[in-house]
Amino acid sequence: MQLFITCPKGLENLLQDELTQLGAAEVRQTVAGVSCEAELETAYRICLWSRLGNRVLMPLAEGEVPDADALYQLVQTVDWLEHLRPSGTLTVDFNGRSDAINNTHFGALKVKDAIVDQIRSATGQRPSVERNQPDLRINVHLQRNRATVALDLSGDSLHRRGYRLKAGAAPMKENLAAAVLIRAGWPAAGFDTLLDPMCGSGTLLTEAALMSADIAPGLFRQTFGFSRWPGHDSRLWQQLVEEARQRRETGLSKVQAQFYGFDADASVLSRAEENARRAGVAELIRFERRPLDQLQRPEGGDKGLLITNPPYGERLGETQELMFLYRLLGERLKQDFANWQAAVFTGNPDLCKVMKLRAEKQYRLFNGTIDSKLLLFTVHEQSEEQREEARQRLEQGSETVALSEQAQMFANRLKKNLKQLSRWVKRESISCYRAYDADMPEYAVAADIYPDHAVVQEYAPPASIDPVKAFSRLQDVMLAVPQVLELPPERVVLKQRKRQQGQQQYERQDQTGHFMTVIEHGCKLQVNLHDYLDTGLFLDHRPARLKVQQLAVGKDMLNLFCYTASASVHAGVGGARSTTSVDLSQTYLDWARRNLELNGLPKAQHQLIRSDCLQWLQQPHHNRYDLIFMDPPTFSNSKRMDDVLDVQRDHVQLIKGAMQLLRDDGLLIFSNNYRRFSIDREALADFEIRDITAQTLDPDFKRNARIHSCFEIRHRR
Repeated sequence: MQLFITCPKGLENLLQDELTQLGAAEVRQTVAGVSCEAELETAYRICLWSRLGNRVLMPLAEGEVPDADALYQLVQTVDWLEHLRPSGTLTVDFNGRSDAINNTHFGALKVKDAIVDQIRSATGQRPSVERNQPDLRINVHLQRNRATVALDLSGDSLHRRGYRLKAGAAPMKENLAAAVLIRAGWPAAGFDTLLDPMCGSGTLLTEAALMSADIAPGLFRQTFGFSRWPGHDSRLWQQLVEEARQRRETGLSKVQAQFYGFDADASVLSRAEENARRAGVAELIRFERRPLDQLQRPEGGDKGLLITNPPYGERLGETQELMFLYRLLGERLKQDFANWQAAVFTGNPDLCKVMKLRAEKQYRLFNGTIDSKLLLFTVHEQSEEQREEARQRLEQGSETVALSEQAQMFANRLKKNLKQLSRWVKRESISCYRAYDADMPEYAVAADIYPDHAVVQEYAPPASIDPVKAFSRLQDVMLAVPQVLELPPERVVLKQRKRQQGQQQYERQDQTGHFMTVIEHGCKLQVNLHDYLDTGLFLDHRPARLKVQQLAVGKDMLNLFCYTASASVHAGVGGARSTTSVDLSQTYLDWARRNLELNGLPKAQHQLIRSDCLQWLQQPHHNRYDLIFMDPPTFSNSKRMDDVLDVQRDHVQLIKGAMQLLRDDGLLIFSNNYRRFSIDREALADFEIRDITAQTLDPDFKRNARIHSCFEIRHRR
């Protein structure tokens, strides 16, 4: 029979070799697949033993299909009773399109009609459609008005072995993992140890163990596409399955290699252990919770392979932050893995540049639609001096590392700013403030001081900046800040600022759950330096919050887009009769509730409302307020919103809505951080508007006068 075996792009060469070894003839590769000739036994072997293929297709008909009727006629040329019982079930996988057939659902429906009509005409019975476990799965590929109709012998894609019920946040498909291992030399090169320092759900390790133990990946699957096919030879299939089981028993007893899987996340390690157990190789692999900075070479691993698929940007984190992870991996390799081979599979090869290891080979592969590379390194022996320098840097932190000339310039500027702010900080009892804000163009970061901590926020560099150069400068900052502030490096938190959209405004960046309490003008406020993009307290609004506190005594205060309700806390502490705080995020409203409770402000007088402020302002309200504070985001398109908020476009609507709720002698404080904001005085001519931006900038933000705009707005009398 003729077969076509599909695979991910980049695996065609490897799949061609694999099919030849499995006994296929006339093997020829094309894009994302390999064609061959095979007897039924070889087709079964491919389904059972292929580590690289996706689907095993047996073409039944091929021809030109200029329109839907021609497709119908092509499908009718197959005698479907040879492949499907009249009472059976089927499903059609249709891919590709043409001018006449530009919808895959329509194409699949036309194929299904042709099959059903033929069988009903011949037998009077009608097969039915079943998506999950059909008796027959038909695959139709349409390209340039030419269609190929094939029987899918594999059924579900072969990469779904059946052992992996749970995966991590960014899983690698099993057949891609197998390809990465083969390209890295496993098991052919005779490595005695395999280690994945960021193993996630353990796919690379499990696939490697299956290879070493000669275990057929198809043994874990319950059904294949041929299982209920009339041409299926169950006796032949069972013979091949029994042979595979015997090879597994023999193979497991002969495995000599050691397997290690490390990860900092205990939850994904438990999934890895479960997956390995289902694959029958759990006893071969040692899983251990271990962060990357504690990575060491296992004892006895003289000829080892370190292989890993670390995060690479868009999925799990930002490129600049991840460069620290890749740099750390490079340092650990050079420090403790001399003469080992290393294989790093990544969708962002630029990240590997900071490892400072030269790749000896590179292979282009595709992780789904992500154009990726596998880079292979040999870790060479370092001099004693190099090892000692790296050891000190890793074990003793940044205080032992001499700063470069450029880094020293940054450190000097930070020291100067701290000295200039010191008297003000002491006089005002300020515990949280900004010490540096992109004062030097080369170092586009903000550095904020918190009690015994610092937060460095890197402004996302433009695409024209070499990411490695930008990372080098960020390294300077992360070395200098702990030294200048005399803090342990782990107390300096790094974040990257970029335009946030939709859910990103509320998404966790981490999962530490660690909150600390800070005090501002007699108010206790919770901040979290790790888990979110912002800490829960906008430092630049400190003077505006103080103004609210001073004006609030005996008044009813409304806080729109309240965030963590720090302004409401100031109002309450200042003696407000009541506060009402409105925000769309339940995460931040829960935070706001804790802030209110922390200051002993009773629920009865301080209300929290979850709502889209745009919608809330359009609703009828009986209450009126003496003081309103409104600080909308520059832009928001959260899925929970019915519309998109653009502060420049929508500020007139927001202000008019708020002014309807403001008592005649009341005050609206309107602020936002859009740097090019221009208030529309003509559209708001009914109100008195006073720009108080300069009054709402404390000394730590005087260098950046455009950090926000702030206005007092009153009814005209």
